[in-house]
Amino acid sequence: MNMLHSKLNIVVIDGIPQMHQTYQKYFSHSRDYHLKACYFSFHEAFNNFSKDKPNIIISEVSLQGVSGIDGVERVKRKHPDVKIIMVSNETGFHIIKKAFKKGANGYLTKPVSKLRMLQALSSVQQDGAALSHDVAQKVVSMFKKTTYESLSKRENEIVEYLGQGATYKSIAERLFVTPSTVNFHIQNIYLKLNVNNKSEALEKLRMLQAS
Repeated sequence: MNMLHSKLNIVVIDGIPQMHQTYQKYFSHSRDYHLKACYFSFHEAFNNFSKDKPNIIISEVSLQGVSGIDGVERVKRKHPDVKIIMVSNETGFHIIKKAFKKGANGYLTKPVSKLRMLQALSSVQQDGAALSHDVAQKVVSMFKKTTYESLSKRENEIVEYLGQGATYKSIAERLFVTPSTVNFHIQNIYLKLNVNNKSEALEKLRMLQAS
C-alpha cells in the first residue's frame, strides 16, 4: 500500500513583488514543498499563521514594520519547531550573529538559486544550519583553530563542524560514528556550556573565544 507523500508548508516573507514570483516558480512543481503564501511583512504572516501552518519560513532580513530578525524571535517564542531561513544582501557578521541568536536556522545571501534554496531547505530539515558560502566563511573564521578546555577532543571536533553549519548526519559521516553518537556529544556540549540549543552554543563559544 502506497503512502501519500506529505509536503512541507512553506511561507515566504519578502518586500519585493518580483521575489514572490521567483519563489512561486521555485516551488511550482515541487514534490516536497507546498508554497502556502507569500507576504510583504511579518505582520501579515502572523495574522495568517493558523491558516497557513508553516513548517518552514523563508524571510528577508530587511522588512517594513517588524524586521525579519525580530520576527524570528516572535515566531520561535510561540512555535519553536518552525524552521526559519533568513535571506538578505547584508553579510555583516553582527547581523548574521543576531539572526542565529534570535533562533534562525539558516542565512543565505542574495541572489539565491533554486538549487541553493532546495539544499538549504533539506539542511534545516535535518537540524543543520543552512549557510551561504560567504556566510559560512565568516562563521568558521570565528572558530578556526580554537579549542575549548572544558570540552573533550571529540567535542571540540564537533563544535568546529557545527560552526560550519554541518548536519548531525554529515558530522557523523566525517567522524565515522552514528548520528545518535553525535547527538549524545552535542547534548554533553550543551550541558557543559549551560545552553539549550545550537545558536546559544555558538554564541557562548564565541564569547569564550573573545574572552
